[in-house]
Amino acid sequence: MTPRETRISRRAYLAGATTATVGLAGCSVLGSDSGDLTVAHMPIFPDLQYFVMDDQGYFDDIDRTVNGEEFTDGPSIIKAYSGGDIDIAMFGIVPAMILIDRGLPAKVTATNIKEPMAILTHEEFGPLWDEHGSDAFDVWREQRGEPFQFGTFPQGSVPDILLRYWLDQEGVDPESDVQITEINGANAVWQAIANDEIDGTSIMEPVPTRVAEESVPYETFRTAAQIMPGQPAAVTLMSDEIRDTDVATQFLDAHVRATEYIQDNPEPTADIVESGIGLDSDRALSALQGPLSNFVTDPREIENGTEIFSEFAARTGKLDQQLSLEEIFDYSVYEAL
Repeated sequence: MTPRETRISRRAYLAGATTATVGLAGCSVLGSDSGDLTVAHMPIFPDLQYFVMDDQGYFDDIDRTVNGEEFTDGPSIIKAYSGGDIDIAMFGIVPAMILIDRGLPAKVTATNIKEPMAILTHEEFGPLWDEHGSDAFDVWREQRGEPFQFGTFPQGSVPDILLRYWLDQEGVDPESDVQITEINGANAVWQAIANDEIDGTSIMEPVPTRVAEESVPYETFRTAAQIMPGQPAAVTLMSDEIRDTDVATQFLDAHVRATEYIQDNPEPTADIVESGIGLDSDRALSALQGPLSNFVTDPREIENGTEIFSEFAARTGKLDQQLSLEEIFDYSVYEAL
């Protein structure tokens, strides 16, 4: 960890930064100033550790009162963190890197899950690929009179970048060879599939499980593990101020316990998914037992994929410059366990 005397505190950073860059009028003070620990999270599968920690009372072993703040997307968490409202954020690796790239004092101390995404396509696409390879997209356009249309989360999100990376690796131009439509939320992606409004998507659970269990003409075409071993998704990012305290280690200890609970207790975890995220427990159990539920805590599990994401995000303009692993991660908190 960077020596304390050389690190810029977030409070000092925010005091000296311009409003246009990071400030938000009328922001509340940091959770750490009030004796609370404010944790941003989203009601999504890759943030499941938060809901397990809450349900199992693991937060009680932390020396501060955990104040959970739920958000619908990564950009909203970036905005709240930039305004000084957040101590710990559990969200996608890409918005985490964007936040670090902006110079805000924070680093990733843990991962939540690896390789949780899948590329889903219309069932008629697979045979075209088997025959034509990546030219299948051209054949699809010729046969149907319109390009293959993917629908996934907004640009810069983890599903979006994984999709664009895969297309790029296959020699397919995501700007001209296919269409990519932005869709907000997994439920909206599912509705687009159910209504036959898109031809494919890049998405996490529970959509792949729902596609497999319901009568829709779609299938899992590729998993993230096949595209990018160690693919990162949701991570746990901490402010520099929190990383300098025992609270950081206490939080990651609870995180590890939650990861182990998920791995060892799928049925009770499915009930937590239902109460915390709103997914039916039977379907949650199927998803938890599937190939995309790779819950972990060790940040080194996603090093390879994070390097790829950082390079690709910089090349496509999501970051001002490629970030190194040292700029993104602080391993010392996890190693202190």
